Amino acid sequence: MEHKIADPFVARCFIKFPANDNTDHEDLVAYGGDLSVSTLLSAYVQGNFPWFNSDEEYILWWSPNPRMVLYPKAFKISKSLKQTLHSDKYEVRINTCFQRVIENCARTKRKGQDGTWITPNMQAAYTKLHELGYAHSFETYHGNKLVGGLYGVSIGKAFFGESMFHNMTDASKIALHKLVEICLEYDIHFIDVQQSTPHLKSLGGKEEKRTYFLEILAHAMTYTSVLKKLQVG
Repeated sequence: MEHKIADPFVARCFIKFPANDNTDHEDLVAYGGDLSVSTLLSAYVQGNFPWFNSDEEYILWWSPNPRMVLYPKAFKISKSLKQTLHSDKYEVRINTCFQRVIENCARTKRKGQDGTWITPNMQAAYTKLHELGYAHSFETYHGNKLVGGLYGVSIGKAFFGESMFHNMTDASKIALHKLVEICLEYDIHFIDVQQSTPHLKSLGGKEEKRTYFLEILAHAMTYTSVLKKLQVG
């Protein structure tokens, strides 16, 4: 698939990955390489992302089929979440403590997983993307205490969700709700949530064939990166 990348910085540092547009292709697209800014941005615009254990020799690059996508207008707000939103129990801030969010995501224990793929090297790599305006954190506070949040990468008119955490009920969903609001405001076409889970489906996530995901991704890349000047606070 030919990518027309509008963002000039991403276009200049583009690195070609193996093709992943075959419906029979395995989810694992490539292995090796590094976590440099050029490699990460190039991976995302081609529908790939890194996911590997700390004890593995190589970085593994994935492109799941099907792909779970959350379209902002399809986000489902449950009655309990609606009550929480109306209670003013939480405050959401954006890009005020990216490193703390990614560290909390790394510490979160997840069902069926030993350890974390968010290694110190991964944290450093995404922090660099954050410094360049391509990675963002949405942070949920209870008073002045950070109790939940998420982080991800935004290129063109796509947002690639990476991980989320919560230490209080609904805290990560509150951060996601704020992300959805921002996506609607900036006309972000979709949030890539990567792999299908019942939880993501309950929030409105939809499974898309990889070939279709790559089509909507290519279209989203024809726009410059619209969240680079996202206000903080």
